[in-house]
Amino acid sequence: MKKILLLTLTFIVSFGLTRLIANPKNNGFNLDKALIPAAKILGGGPGKDDIPALDKPHFISADKVDFLQPSDRILGLTLQGISKAYPIKILNYHEIVNDTFNNTLNDQPVVITFCPLCGSGIAYSAMIKGKKHHFGVSGLLYNSDVLLYDRETESLWSQLMNQAVSGPMRGTKLIPIALTHTTWADWQQRFPETLVLSTDTGYDRDYEKNPYAGYRLDRKLWFPVARQSNRYHPKQRVMGIELKGKTKAYAISELTNMPAAFKDTLAGQTIAIHYDKQHQSASITDMDNQPIPGVTTFWFAWYAFHPETAVFKAVNK
Repeated sequence: MKKILLLTLTFIVSFGLTRLIANPKNNGFNLDKALIPAAKILGGGPGKDDIPALDKPHFISADKVDFLQPSDRILGLTLQGISKAYPIKILNYHEIVNDTFNNTLNDQPVVITFCPLCGSGIAYSAMIKGKKHHFGVSGLLYNSDVLLYDRETESLWSQLMNQAVSGPMRGTKLIPIALTHTTWADWQQRFPETLVLSTDTGYDRDYEKNPYAGYRLDRKLWFPVARQSNRYHPKQRVMGIELKGKTKAYAISELTNMPAAFKDTLAGQTIAIHYDKQHQSASITDMDNQPIPGVTTFWFAWYAFHPETAVFKAVNK
């Protein structure tokens, strides 16, 4: 209880919150018939929308960026011939960006999601069953991972399960889009015309201050998970992939000992694993070099959701 109270106070200070939610257990969401155990859904401290999603994100050109260091981590996305970078230092405070990639022929709504507790960044199409959806931060967690909610139906969505777990959309899957987790230097070099999410968010936040400082190196978890594995440090970054119901994890510590690109097989499909040692950035493609969506996340989080996962082992270790 003391740890939860301390965490709540930390959020109040770091996120500029002005109130405590009256019922932190479910933040007002209906958990009846949830696909996950309701008792395992925990309040993270903030209430619904106390961590504010960015609904009208403002972007600037790369040459106007003065708040990023070359080694700062970003989530990068290219769609419709447009590239955008979403700095982790901003996502730490907002976790969700409702965005649209526009060109002369088509508008593609997307939602960028990031869970600081799991180190997991995933992009999804925001078109669900033919309708555009907008997402917010519920303030609830499952297996220490953020539960999103959509404002159209108030359904809860598990980020690392890629689906709605309660509400009218229960069981509906989200469609992930291949997202790059890399450094600002890498992304800027690859996409010099990139747009960058601006710190001009409309919220009073100190984006130079990391509210999770020290968390990644600490073996301790802030919230309980259903199961754990000691194979790696809990916060070892892994690239996780799911194909045809089969899952596999590629730990960065393993990829460091492999060539920059190599082939592997999962669910009977040959895939290519790409790893940039300098920028510690991993990606996966098929044999036609088409990206396959995966997720860079902490080992503990991947294992908590995928205890049956296969694990890649570097052959020369």
